[in-house]
Amino acid sequence: MTLDLFDPAELPERQALAPGAVLLRRWALPSEAALLEGIEAVVAAAPWRHLVTPGGLRMSVAMTNCGPLGWVSDRSGYRYQATDPESGRPWPAMPAAFLALARGAAAQAGFPGFEPDACLVNRYVPGARLSLHQDRDERDHRHPIVSVSLGLPAVFLFGGQARGEPTQRVPLQHGDVVVWGGPSRLRYHGVLALQEGRHPLLGAQRVNLTLRRAG
Repeated sequence: MTLDLFDPAELPERQALAPGAVLLRRWALPSEAALLEGIEAVVAAAPWRHLVTPGGLRMSVAMTNCGPLGWVSDRSGYRYQATDPESGRPWPAMPAAFLALARGAAAQAGFPGFEPDACLVNRYVPGARLSLHQDRDERDHRHPIVSVSLGLPAVFLFGGQARGEPTQRVPLQHGDVVVWGGPSRLRYHGVLALQEGRHPLLGAQRVNLTLRRAG
């Protein structure tokens, strides 16, 4: 990714959140059209669904996946698998724009060579939230996580290594990317309930791409 894609007044801002954790403001904007096209293709092949936690609770965030592996949850637990449990077919291929953005953002955050094999696509509508949790289901925690925000603004909660530690409240806008790895890889994180609003491209929703190396 080259910075000459941006207007000089809109250059991405790099903000450190913690050791190994970086917020790249507006990083995804040059790829906006390709990302939205990719989301549309993924959802056409593997529609949104509300997963159920092992405890039987319906998640407020709608989800789907793309790439060789997809993250799923049901009564039997959390896991990655190569097929969509609703269709029995492989998850749709990860769009090239997703891969390129994740590689570039990870490198910018200090994690060169990142090759994600799973992309969880989350859809938030007003009121939807994601409670504090760790991303622990991946096989190798040496790889970072890249999270891309599109649509309505949200407040990202970034905590510590234990659930009870204080959290930072990080406002996220359309096009912002958060990368965390290394000493921050297992920090707790979540999203506050999405507020009412309307984005000019995505309407009354926020879509988040979370790219990981799961296998």
